[in-house]
Order: sequence, then structure tokens, then C-alpha cells
Amino acid sequence: MERTRVIIADDESVIRADLREMLTNLNYLVVGEVGDGRSAVNLARELKPDVVIMDIKMPDMDGIEAAKLMTQEKIAPVLLLTAYAQRDLVDRAKEAGVVGYLVKPFREQEIVPAIEIALARFSEFRELEKEVGDLNETLETRKVVDRAKGILMDSQGLTEQEAFRKIQKMSMNTRKPMKEIAQAIVLAQDAKSQ
Repeated sequence: MERTRVIIADDESVIRADLREMLTNLNYLVVGEVGDGRSAVNLARELKPDVVIMDIKMPDMDGIEAAKLMTQEKIAPVLLLTAYAQRDLVDRAKEAGVVGYLVKPFREQEIVPAIEIALARFSEFRELEKEVGDLNETLETRKVVDRAKGILMDSQGLTEQEAFRKIQKMSMNTRKPMKEIAQAIVLAQDAKSQ
């Protein structure tokens, strides 16, 4: 089984060293360590880790801003480590898409569940995103096929079912998706109209 790849971002080298040792003992693979948020984002873009464990208060770019970028770019789930449990930080972390939050000092037995939950949530987000993309594609295909059916019905006097079968047959004969055939029919009609 492949080990989970982790990037650690904390401006305190002692914390990074302790965390690296803890993660290594727990059979995680630490693939990178940095001391500021901007470097964390750049390293995560480059290495594509499974998870990023990051402090909130860091120079250059704080952990929440870095987490927001990583979430928007869908790089990796972010687990925030912080000595601060203030409500405004928690709210900012939620808005940034952070999937886990641990308050320092943390214990070794708290890290595994936090990482595993972060990985699971991130995987769920990706799956939902894929489903939404698939549904959007299906809807777009349906719209253009309906428009093409209407054009064939008007121009060739076909019933809706006959127009659909014609598009379907052209798709099979040319080995092209129905959406592509329907788009060609619509484009040809639009060209005639001009």
C-alpha cells in the first residue's frame, strides 16, 4: 500500500521537526517542509501531495490564505495546525475550504484521524465535482440535441422521434458523439440563416 504523502508548513523549525518525526512514526511520507504560506503553495503545486499540514500564523502568506489557494486550485486537502482557537480564525478557515483543524499542542493519536478525515472529505469533494461536471455535460448535450431535433423537424418534416433517430444513426455511422453531430446540424442551420 502506498504511503500518504504529506507537506508540512510551519514557521517554527522545531514544530516541523517534531511533526515530521511523528508523521514518519505513523508511516506517513513527508515529501516537503517549508516555513511560510507562499512556499507551501508553490511546493504543493509542484509535488501534488496527498495532504498539507499547515500552521495558520506564518510569514509572507498566512496558512488560511495558502489553504484557500490550494482549495481553489484543487491541489490537496489542508489540515490546519494552530495555537489559536479564535472564532474568527475558525470562520476564515471554513470559508477557505480547510478540511481539518487541530489546536496545538496536539497528540500523536489526534493526527491520524484528522488526516484520514481530511483525505476522505477531499475525495468526496472531488467525486461530487466530477458528478456535477458529468451532469452539466449531459445537460449541454441534451440542449444541443433538442435544438438539432427541432431543426430537422422543421427542415425535413420529421417527427421528434424520427429526428432523434436520424441524429443517433449519424452518430453511430460516423463514430462521433451525438452532441458533436447535433452541434454540426445547428452550425449548418446558423450558417444558412446568415
